[in-house]
Amino acid sequence: MRNTLIDAGSIIALFNKNDKYHNKIKKFLKKYDGKLTSTWAVVTEVSHMLDFNVQTQIDFLTWIQLGGVDIEAIENEDIGKIIERSMKYSDLPMDLADASLVVLSEKLKIKEIITIDDDFVSFSV
Repeated sequence: MRNTLIDAGSIIALFNKNDKYHNKIKKFLKKYDGKLTSTWAVVTEVSHMLDFNVQTQIDFLTWIQLGGVDIEAIENEDIGKIIERSMKYSDLPMDLADASLVVLSEKLKIKEIITIDDDFVSFSV
C-alpha cells in the first residue's frame, strides 16, 4: 500500500474552508489511494492553527481517530537528527513539524509528501 507523509499546511487547508487550497486538497484526498502518515509535531501545529474554531479542532482530531492519518512518534534518538537537519537547512524556513517529517521520511523510507509548501522541494533525504 502506498504510504505518503502529509504536512500541517495541507491538513490545515483541508479543515479550513476559507483556505485557498481547501478545495484542491479535498479533491486530491478523495482520489488518493493509500495511507497518510504524519507526526505529533504536525498535529500540534495543525491544532494551533485551527484554534479559530473549537469544533474544527474536534473534527480534525476525530479524523485522526477514524484513521484519516496515522501518527508516528518521534523518539528521543530522533531529536539529534532533527537538530542536524535544522542546522543543515537553516537557510530555509523549517520548523519542528517540518523537521519531524524529514526525519520520519528517512526513518520509514517514505519519499512522497503531500504539501502546499515549496520548501520541501529543496530537501534531499
